[in-house]
Amino acid sequence: MSLRFRSMSQSPRPPRVLHIVPALFDEKDGIVGGAERYAWELARHMAREVPTTLLSFGAADRSFTEGSLRVRVIGRPWHVRASRHNPLSLRVFPQLLRADVIHCHQQHLPVSSLSALAGRLAGRRVFVTDLGGGGWDFSSYVSTDRWFHGHLHISEYSRRVVGQEGRPWSRVILAGVDTDKFSPDPSVPRTGSALFVGRLLAHKGIDRVIEALPADLPLDVVGRPYDSKYFVLLQELSAGKRVRFHVDLDDSELVDTYRRSRCVVLPSLYRDRYGNETRVPELMGQTLLEGMACGIPAICTNVASMPEAVVDGVTGFVVPPDDLAALRTALVTLCTDDRKASAMGTAARTRMLEHFQWSSVVKRCLEAYRA
Repeated sequence: MSLRFRSMSQSPRPPRVLHIVPALFDEKDGIVGGAERYAWELARHMAREVPTTLLSFGAADRSFTEGSLRVRVIGRPWHVRASRHNPLSLRVFPQLLRADVIHCHQQHLPVSSLSALAGRLAGRRVFVTDLGGGGWDFSSYVSTDRWFHGHLHISEYSRRVVGQEGRPWSRVILAGVDTDKFSPDPSVPRTGSALFVGRLLAHKGIDRVIEALPADLPLDVVGRPYDSKYFVLLQELSAGKRVRFHVDLDDSELVDTYRRSRCVVLPSLYRDRYGNETRVPELMGQTLLEGMACGIPAICTNVASMPEAVVDGVTGFVVPPDDLAALRTALVTLCTDDRKASAMGTAARTRMLEHFQWSSVVKRCLEAYRA
């Protein structure tokens, strides 16, 4: 390992960082989801501090810049086992040699495992953040944890669920939110509506919100349906209630919707109404962060990582999963008690500024790279 990596803080130049993500947060080539958004925003904000490139895969080769961030898309990759979520190309390797630090997003993919091995052989430092995805990989047969110099988790829950608590090479960098983009606007009037934002899937618990919702309280549901049977159920449960579905809002419309709402709610579950179970329903709950950054309180279930973001009784309410009475009480309180909702919204915004700004996440990453 070169001297540059032994003490990056004493290096004559800042480290060149390469982020690798299977799909770009981009309508043209990407999958618009939380994992892709996380990698995009982290790389974009890191580029303000050190030379940063984001490497991804798509239909055709292309390169562009976004502010200080350099973006490289490798076109026509091989899709391992015909999975679009699992791209691989030998053209990754020259990119690795141009970097000092390699940061993979999604551990359990061949592109990440091979980047870890190649990076080590070339004397680069290699890190990984597991964002809840993956596909067939060598890790199906052997642990690849120590192929990476470090694991950077977006929550304590993420670190705990993979059994890496107390490991010196495992750190929590937290999730981030763009507090400039997602911000309060006092000129926007509140509609008195509760708000859910996310994919319309059963483990998100939207059906529980609708069931708990009093008939006179409005609820906006923002998200694309991924299961037609479940979407029909949600519409049936909404009969006679003030529920509005929005399946295609752009980012500016979404920010405006957060600002107009009284609270954001994310009642994700380990076990959905159909009996399906998931061990990791939420690695953080990005929409909670976005809503709180806009100055509104949050309601979440005591599930996975979400209580790390929402402080019960301070920035919102944390309720037991499947407790419809507790969920109903939280909804009624935040939609009718102006003073409490305002105080919790202010506290929520403060918490986002203190702990969840992207600049703070970047700082934690750079500290980990140097360690």
